Amino acid sequence: MKVPPARRFAPWRSPLRGPWLTSVLGTVLLVGLPVVFVTGLLSYAAYDPGLARVNDKTPDKGLLGFYLFSWPTHPYWLYRVNQGVHVTLGIALVPVLLAKLWSVVPKLFALPPVRSLGHALERLSLLLLVGGGLFEFTTGILNTQVDYLFPGSFYPLHFYGAWVFCGAALAHVAVKLPSVVRALRSRDLWEELRTPTARTRPEPPDATGLVPMRPSEPTISRRGALGMVGLGSLTLLVVTAGQSIGGPLRRAALLAPHGRSPGAGPGAFAVNKPAAAAHIRPQDVGEDWRLTVTGAAGAIRLSLAELHRMAQSTAALPIACVEGWSTDDQHWQGVRLRDLAALVGHGGDPPGVFVESVQRSGSFRAVALSAGQVRDARSLLALRVNGAPLTPDHGYPARVIVPAAPGVMNTKWVGRLTFGATDARERA
Repeated sequence: MKVPPARRFAPWRSPLRGPWLTSVLGTVLLVGLPVVFVTGLLSYAAYDPGLARVNDKTPDKGLLGFYLFSWPTHPYWLYRVNQGVHVTLGIALVPVLLAKLWSVVPKLFALPPVRSLGHALERLSLLLLVGGGLFEFTTGILNTQVDYLFPGSFYPLHFYGAWVFCGAALAHVAVKLPSVVRALRSRDLWEELRTPTARTRPEPPDATGLVPMRPSEPTISRRGALGMVGLGSLTLLVVTAGQSIGGPLRRAALLAPHGRSPGAGPGAFAVNKPAAAAHIRPQDVGEDWRLTVTGAAGAIRLSLAELHRMAQSTAALPIACVEGWSTDDQHWQGVRLRDLAALVGHGGDPPGVFVESVQRSGSFRAVALSAGQVRDARSLLALRVNGAPLTPDHGYPARVIVPAAPGVMNTKWVGRLTFGATDARERA
């Protein structure tokens, strides 16, 4: 067999490298990454981006931002499960992705870098695949840690990066699938998992450029390498999953910045942005605070005492955030959004509502909720939680709580509700 030029001076000598190991790792990613991608698209849909500009952080998305349905309120744990799977599985796949990159690193440094037009296109697709994958995993992990070290907003960067990575991955799979199938059939997985280091042998030389010309002696078997990758994924799963599953596993969520309940008492559950970080001043939520409710019949202003005198409803709902963390079900008490809509002329089938916080700046200080969300009996302007008044960090004096909605859609420190509007221009 003619040895391709890329292999003649290759310094990579691990006897484990070859089409079979690369194909095994690629198959794991081929199963896991579509789940991460689909749950990511569903997470994007949960913001109801077609409803209002304030909900959509990717205004120039074009056809990539197709939006097929208004986000439902049933089941109430939908977003919690979706985002938990998205973040937890994405983090658990990191060792597999790194091992896959290690297995193909000779191709990344092949010389000469370009041998033909076809080879140049292959190199470009590989650059988009590797670069897109590293970008998506890096920005995603930084987001889970609330460390925004990258320039720009996380939402459009991660959104567009996902489509670049997905397109490159689809092209790569289309080109490489036949060779992957051949490579997987070349060795028996269970036999390989029984092969110790002493009997580990390099794969036969081929034209892929992955098998080293002068392999070194093995220091670990393929069984050991796959086991190490699997152990890494399992470890990340254990220290991540508890932030969304809850219960006793929450204590093991060491990678979750919000994985443990702060303090004690009825308000001792996770919070993404405390009042101080949102620059909420005492006078913003003090005795002079009033809720302005506007609709077809005009506008009214309600004090906290007047809200407490209205019919109170309860709902057991979690808070689930894009970073992957969520709380267990909390018991909220307050006024139904549809009852507030009835006060301003929407007593039948109330429309959607534009919600504004007294927070003066920051992402999602205002959101639009759909008519379906307003009409759900569990959608509240919450005044109490777990039997006690809201704490400042949880949105005192009033916050929105909606089933199945992302945490940022449950606006805190609410100052205005405008029914039938989707942005500030309409309510003005």
